[in-house]
Amino acid sequence: MKRKIIRIDEEKCNGCGECVPNCAEGALQIIHGKAKLVGDALCDGLGACLGECPMGALTIEEREAEEFSEDKVKEHLWPLQAYLSQSHQGCPGMMAREFTRHPQSVPNVTGNQPSALGQWPIQLRLLNPRAPYFKNAELLVAADCVPFSYANFHNRFLQGKIVIVFCPKLDNAHDEYLEKLTEILKANDIKSITIVHMEVPCCTGTVRLVEEALKNSGTHIVVKEYTISLHGEII
Repeated sequence: MKRKIIRIDEEKCNGCGECVPNCAEGALQIIHGKAKLVGDALCDGLGACLGECPMGALTIEEREAEEFSEDKVKEHLWPLQAYLSQSHQGCPGMMAREFTRHPQSVPNVTGNQPSALGQWPIQLRLLNPRAPYFKNAELLVAADCVPFSYANFHNRFLQGKIVIVFCPKLDNAHDEYLEKLTEILKANDIKSITIVHMEVPCCTGTVRLVEEALKNSGTHIVVKEYTISLHGEII
């Protein structure tokens, strides 16, 4: 059908993200440094985001597009809404974003090694299982102490992967995490899973959660497991 829908001029867009929190349907995300419309059915064409763009990159056009669907919006937003209903507060930083990764062999202008992080958010409770960066992804499931203990975390484990972090001991959200991770595995063609956890016994909860999610999702995915010692070495 032909209808009004948002148009993004990528040449003007600087990826600031000002438009993202003003789209109540979550139709806009920052991917590879540019605002993207992640689904025609998610955009109502009313243009609530227009006035938030400092670069004038957003306009409304009339073109052939899938019909706006409130049901698809609800499906798209349910992980975020579930979290907000528990925390009673919102944060634009929870919106899914995908970054341009930098070659690890090239230091940045400060002489430091660039980050290999390719998406936001990273905490399991905040992740949207249907975020576009999960499609055909290689997952890295890491206990949240690992990056502090293992100095080469970005080069050795994070490069080229979508990361999920949580604490199996302190987060106290097993059922919620299991449901979220199961949905991620079911809704996306995940290529592989790498699990990295500390040597302390409670940290093996990361492995158990992945095993349960794989069973519940009915998927068969290659899993690699690494254990990090308290001295920051791979065991």
